[in-house]
Amino acid sequence: MNQAIKKSEVLIEALPYIRKFFEKTIVIKYGGAAVEDNGIDSSVLEDIMFMNYAGMRPILVHGGGPYISKMMKKAGLAPKFIHGRRFTDAETLHIIDRALGAINKRIVGTLKKMGAKAFGMSGKDGRLIKAKKMMLEYDLGFVGEVTSVDTTLVKQLVEDNIIPVIYPLGSGRDGSTYNVNADDVASEIAKAMKAEKFVLLTNVNGIMKDKNNPKTLYRTLKAGEVEKLIKKKIIDAGMIPKAKACVNAIKGGVKKAHILNADIPHALLLEIFTDTGIGTEIVK
Repeated sequence: MNQAIKKSEVLIEALPYIRKFFEKTIVIKYGGAAVEDNGIDSSVLEDIMFMNYAGMRPILVHGGGPYISKMMKKAGLAPKFIHGRRFTDAETLHIIDRALGAINKRIVGTLKKMGAKAFGMSGKDGRLIKAKKMMLEYDLGFVGEVTSVDTTLVKQLVEDNIIPVIYPLGSGRDGSTYNVNADDVASEIAKAMKAEKFVLLTNVNGIMKDKNNPKTLYRTLKAGEVEKLIKKKIIDAGMIPKAKACVNAIKGGVKKAHILNADIPHALLLEIFTDTGIGTEIVK
């Protein structure tokens, strides 16, 4: 009986959030080492399906860097990185498309088995992501940056209660396909869709003053504070692009951005449907 009462209390706590976010768009980015050829951890997909059944409009953007590297090695190619960015020649680009496409199909298939409606696509489909070659002091090949987002297809999908599952390739005006950073793609889609929330799932609890001390987690930060923490090098290394993607989303009109640890079971539900949350939220 006590267990049943506790369950009812959890549901009652979630009710105001279900009401608040009904028919609101939530863009979720999930990638890195956690995304392998088998897809995504089932608890993350269960959370996304719950959100969908609760009347929200989740959009999932995924990467899959480690699996790309694994497929490259199988093909006899050595992955090459310059200042943390993957050098992408034509052969590498072909492998990236195949690897991410395989992950995408598995994610969509799993969501469908769970009872959700889902549609897999790359940023090239439906002219979703327009990109141009990233111009730096060094050449990265077919690595691009987002120039515009056409949300026509994605809007139709979410209005039809279908979960879009997107991987980050873009089309250039020159007809080329570009490998685009998944954090940036998700952030730009969140802006274009006027999303209520932008959520980055990663392998740490959020932004911390001391990376080795979970008690120093920043629960809430303003966009300006995030930029100061980057300058002070409190936010560094791999957290910089994630923090910048969150700030970009907020400045583009998204109401809140969140950085969560995907290793915590049901991290999405705990952040969105509870009073306390578990990660770092970034606000304007």
